[in-house]
Amino acid sequence: METALVRKYNVAAPRYTSYPTVPYWNNDGFSADKWIKVVQKTYSVHASEGISLYIHLPFCESLCTYCGCNTRITRNHAVEVPYISALLKEWEMYLNILGDKPKIKELHLGGGTPTFFSPVNLQALLSTILSQATLAKGAQLSFEAHPANTSFEHLKMLYELGFRRLSLGIQDFDPKVQMMINRFQTPEQVAVVVQQARDLGYHSVNFDLIYGLPAQNVTGLTQTIQEVAILKPDRIAFYSYAHVPWLKPGQRHFTEKDLPVGEEKYALYQKGRELLLAEGYYDVGMDHFALETDALFQASEEKKLHRNFMGYTDQHTHLLIGLGVSSISDGWMGFAQNPKTVEAYLTKIESGCLPVEKGHILTADDLEVRIHILNMMCRDKTFFVNGVSNSLRERLSPLLNDGLISFDEKSVWITQLGKSYIRNVCMAFDEKLWAKQTTNQVFSSSI
Repeated sequence: METALVRKYNVAAPRYTSYPTVPYWNNDGFSADKWIKVVQKTYSVHASEGISLYIHLPFCESLCTYCGCNTRITRNHAVEVPYISALLKEWEMYLNILGDKPKIKELHLGGGTPTFFSPVNLQALLSTILSQATLAKGAQLSFEAHPANTSFEHLKMLYELGFRRLSLGIQDFDPKVQMMINRFQTPEQVAVVVQQARDLGYHSVNFDLIYGLPAQNVTGLTQTIQEVAILKPDRIAFYSYAHVPWLKPGQRHFTEKDLPVGEEKYALYQKGRELLLAEGYYDVGMDHFALETDALFQASEEKKLHRNFMGYTDQHTHLLIGLGVSSISDGWMGFAQNPKTVEAYLTKIESGCLPVEKGHILTADDLEVRIHILNMMCRDKTFFVNGVSNSLRERLSPLLNDGLISFDEKSVWITQLGKSYIRNVCMAFDEKLWAKQTTNQVFSSSI
């Protein structure tokens, strides 16, 4: 049965960090002026809850060939100061739009490699931003880091600014896999960073792991998770490798023949999940596991889990501002994305323009679907005031027959089996996808 399901549902599927998903945005109906109005309206209604702030720091010293993020590879650290200057100018533009000193509820540094930047330069960036805002009670500040270049000085400086969460990109400890993906760190290196962080007072450490990488097998993945279990991170993101070489040419470093796919890849997921559950982690959402002492698990239990472009979070704000190249902002009723190259981003900033390049303004129908998909992703269930429509029932029927979901007149909920196929389940709700099927592959495989 399980083998048949893997074969049936291993199709290209969105990860649903937004709805509509980026390929289905109505960019022709978007403009910077419309986006500014969305930001102002959302902020005027929800200012008291605070905002989320995402800062994209794209630079890396070497290319990890599995990576699907927007990166710029360089060893020239002279790029740091001009880029920080641009970020602060963009932040100033948003402060002018808000017309207020905002309250930050969530701040996350992503990349790239945020710890590519020196502690001194990161401090200059963050202290300026924080001086122009207030921190909400219980605000969560977090950053992504490469274990091989995160120094004690980085950890100490960020802790002193209020950071308490750290996410380390591990992916896999198997030397064969590391060689294939050009990503090197030992368990010993990671242990040093984790211990330093905990000694300083960081209360949540996340590890990113990936299944489906080239040369990966069950034996190697088992060894990796055993090493991870010794370090006991508070939460783990166990992602499916997204093979999108048409978007990320670096992934052509290896071929499809090197990749575990279909049933072989699903076996990696199942083994990893089994091992994590045995180590005391709880499955709190697609790809995410947490100890019961972690805020992500607690949010899941309290039905307060949220999902945005940063993934799952225990914080929920209606306004997320993304700063930097390729960053995506979310104003609940609209999305906006910055240019994808550093040069284009800097040019926009220097011209004095808000650097948004494309986006989507949600209709009332879009928002309704967005809420249903968020409910399925975060709460395993959604409710329809006017009942489940006939067209949705028709799309849900195969999932019902396969035991992935159940539904009645007004509700749809996912089964334990269905949690492994959540992307496929959400596709049934995706009106944009069903209305405009594309012949080009724009998403990675769901398994």
